[in-house]
Amino acid sequence: MVGMRLAVVLGMLAVLGGCGKSSDSRNDSPNDATHAPVVKVVRKNISSTLQIASEFEPYQEIQVYAKVSGYIQELNINWGTHVRKGQLMAVLDIPELQEQIREDEASLRRSENELARAHQELTRVQSDYAVAHVTYTRLAGVWNSHPGLISEEDLDVAHGKDLEANAAVSAAGSEVHAEEQALAAAKAALSHDQALFAYSRITAPFDGVVTRLRAYTGALLPAGTSASERDLPLCRLSQNNLLRLVIPVPERSVPYVHVGDMLPVQVSTLNRTFEGKVARFSDQIDLSTRTMHTEIDVPNPKYILVPGMYASVELPLHTVAQALVIPLQSVRSTSESRGTVMVVGPNNTLERRDVTLGLKTASDAEVVSGLQENELVVFGEQSQYMPGEHVIPQIIQPPQAE
Repeated sequence: MVGMRLAVVLGMLAVLGGCGKSSDSRNDSPNDATHAPVVKVVRKNISSTLQIASEFEPYQEIQVYAKVSGYIQELNINWGTHVRKGQLMAVLDIPELQEQIREDEASLRRSENELARAHQELTRVQSDYAVAHVTYTRLAGVWNSHPGLISEEDLDVAHGKDLEANAAVSAAGSEVHAEEQALAAAKAALSHDQALFAYSRITAPFDGVVTRLRAYTGALLPAGTSASERDLPLCRLSQNNLLRLVIPVPERSVPYVHVGDMLPVQVSTLNRTFEGKVARFSDQIDLSTRTMHTEIDVPNPKYILVPGMYASVELPLHTVAQALVIPLQSVRSTSESRGTVMVVGPNNTLERRDVTLGLKTASDAEVVSGLQENELVVFGEQSQYMPGEHVIPQIIQPPQAE
């Protein structure tokens, strides 16, 4: 009985011993090698980017007010109406202003008549003065050459008529000037009221979309002189064929932002990417947020985009040309700029190697030192492999970050 138990224990120890030997030497020969996914160390351009999300705003948006108070007689717009610059949106009925224009026209005609009468009077008194002046001049000549031929009294009378006619000419000239001023004032009053009446036709100041209609036919629109809440606007007009994407660029990224840069703008709602251009920035850091106000113009000629939609943009920051690059999933990081990789060496034997890292993106890392181009490194978790282990490398194409 004791002998049987001893035999069982010895058998178990033999089995355990055999298993341990197999485990410790599982890849001592190429025949026992396991398959390992690997990638090549390659050279390519690598860039770091900054993704910022924001929402679209109209390029410009205004409340359209009436310049003069009046009732809406004709309304050519509604919610969502697309208008062109100069297009007639509404016509106001302003009867008191029309009456004022008629009064101005009558005043203008009266001033024209008065000016014509003044010119006629000036012509008449100028003729009288010419006769009186010639008469006095001749009598004075006779008096100087032959004093006894005419009396001194006749000479004085002629002199008085000459002076009187000259004064009448001056008075008529002043009257003409006064009537000219009155005519100019009448024309100015008519032009002013006609200009105001022109505002009874409300036109679009730019190409846009009526995003809100606040008044309808028959409503009284007050003159919007202060743009206060009490002044009722006709509508809200937005220019949506060109949109602004306002993004706050962090201070550290400001040196990489340049006016004119073309950037992809991703709109997740539409699952589409549009092209935008850095159009302007404040050129000043906001001290409260440590960011810089930056605007990207996105053309929207077909009105696919709508203000308020969220979008994200990737700003390219730092770029390294033809850098040695490996996937991030091939590196076990030990610090911000250091890590280890498993390199497939001679005879497909694994080697753990320290590497120095540079620029990192969402999917790749730049290798500053520790690797050579076209070397193979293990892709994925390194803990399942041991240095010196034989593997069968299988080159794969690592997935790219979206």
